[in-house]
Amino acid sequence: MTVQQDMQKATAAAKSALGTYDNFALSTQDQSAKQMFQEMSSDMQRHVAQLNSRLNYLESNNGLNSTQG
Repeated sequence: MTVQQDMQKATAAAKSALGTYDNFALSTQDQSAKQMFQEMSSDMQRHVAQLNSRLNYLESNNGLNSTQG
């Protein structure tokens, strides 16, 4: 498995976690829990953006980073 494939899997997992946090924030009536999940969602949005940035880099430099990165 290449680094690019690993990054794709990591990005998908982060997006899944983001969706889960958003759902938790929407479904709870506990304001403290809602705030916690909203903060976790915000953090995960940043993580997804960073992973996407790295994945885009790997895709544009495929020959250089297909097996290491």
